[in-house]
Amino acid sequence: MDKHFDAIDIQAISGAIRGHVPEPVGHYRYYSVLIPLVEKNGELHILYEVRAKGLDVQPGEVSFPGGRIEPGESARDAAVRETVEELGVAESAVQVIGELNYLVTYSNFTLYSFLGTIEAGALKTARPNAVEVGETFLVPLSFFLENEPEIYVNRVTPEIAPDLPVEKLSKSGEYAWRTGESTVLIYIYAEPDSGEERVIWGMTAALTRDFIRLLRVNTD
Repeated sequence: MDKHFDAIDIQAISGAIRGHVPEPVGHYRYYSVLIPLVEKNGELHILYEVRAKGLDVQPGEVSFPGGRIEPGESARDAAVRETVEELGVAESAVQVIGELNYLVTYSNFTLYSFLGTIEAGALKTARPNAVEVGETFLVPLSFFLENEPEIYVNRVTPEIAPDLPVEKLSKSGEYAWRTGESTVLIYIYAEPDSGEERVIWGMTAALTRDFIRLLRVNTD
């Protein structure tokens, strides 16, 4: 045994973990998004982005402005920074109302969300980052208050490593690995002028529905 641990006791152990800040065991990634409210023609809308087709991850899909939280950056600051960078608006045009719920995914990342407002006038002169944003569109808040999403449930099962020595883990040589579920939500919004369908799904739809749920619960 390493001499450093020869005389280890409770006092030494207590000193070793004193002041430790808990963190997840394993490798995780952290992201943050803003759910932007925009007032148009006297009615509140939610702004969505369509991710640029040239992106490696989820090209062409609908999302909220946001991205990875940088080291030393708060989730709130990340949401604002990414919104400003992606939409090309001034930071002064973005106001954070408060923090909403967050998503913990089975693919090892956590997504924080914040509710905020963006001045409609700022969007008229905005220059979205074409590398990240293909276009933006607005959906009336009333649409989500009046319509529920379609709901589907996917099964999530582990893909076991072929060289994992299962016979050493269980006397029977088999193991009942835990499975899970991944709920997929889909909103389909038809643009009133063109009839074009906007498909809002996945985590973006989940955060949208949860915001609407909070709104209903706390305004009844």
